[in-house]
Amino acid sequence: MINETIDIWKPYKYAGEGPDDFRPTMTTYVLAGQRKRGAVLICPGGGYAFTSDREAEPIALQFNAAGFHAFVLYYSVAPRRHPQPLLDLSRAMCIIRDNAQEWNIEADEIAVCGFSAGGHLVASLGVHWAEPYLSDVDGIKEGMNRPDALILGYPVITSGQFAHRGSIENLIGSDADKSLLDEMSLELQVNDKTPPAFIWHTYADDAVPVENSMLFAQAMRKHNIPFELHIFPDGPHGLSLATEETAAENMGVYPHVAIWMKLCKEWLAEIFENKT
Repeated sequence: MINETIDIWKPYKYAGEGPDDFRPTMTTYVLAGQRKRGAVLICPGGGYAFTSDREAEPIALQFNAAGFHAFVLYYSVAPRRHPQPLLDLSRAMCIIRDNAQEWNIEADEIAVCGFSAGGHLVASLGVHWAEPYLSDVDGIKEGMNRPDALILGYPVITSGQFAHRGSIENLIGSDADKSLLDEMSLELQVNDKTPPAFIWHTYADDAVPVENSMLFAQAMRKHNIPFELHIFPDGPHGLSLATEETAAENMGVYPHVAIWMKLCKEWLAEIFENKT
């Protein structure tokens, strides 16, 4: 396995430079062998305030076990604001595609997977990847940031009635105007270029309401874009794998919810097999 950490903006300018020494990085989990494989780029959650370890390597290793290369992106968070996290994700996608031959990756089989606020970031790429402001930055090539599939776990989606206000305010501030709020309300931004999605949530989520996933699925249906949506009745926000491996304080094991990963692997294999 190639397991290394990459400074994603080297040698380009990182626009989020600040008084601290934070730099966005991507950790690789590239499987050995000469067979070309699909890949999954993972964005952990954390309310755009941090990136959760529980939604990072444990997820990557699960996709590795299913035969996919995996990557984890540690993207910019508050006080850095939009569009920097989306620029980071776009840059990471370009790195993966630029190295597709060396890493034995099928360049048209790259999914992005995100949880909570990381789900908002992933869904943002799904709806905004073709925006000119993304490709106007050194290190990002037009269209190279396009995801082939989206995987969204209990995602933050809307800035409206069912918003997770903390995530939205960390991303765009508390005084954002309506146009920016609408831009970050992703159910309003789904378009014909949005890739297919696997979405899961729990009905009992009292941090990011389940309506976030439902709104995104409804918008995809309106645009006739395929998706798979699973709503599990029980379980708090932030379950990750919902197994003993990722259990945390006040967050136990939910075997029924844990089947999401098996379903997702099957869905992703089918999406890549049937790509056009």
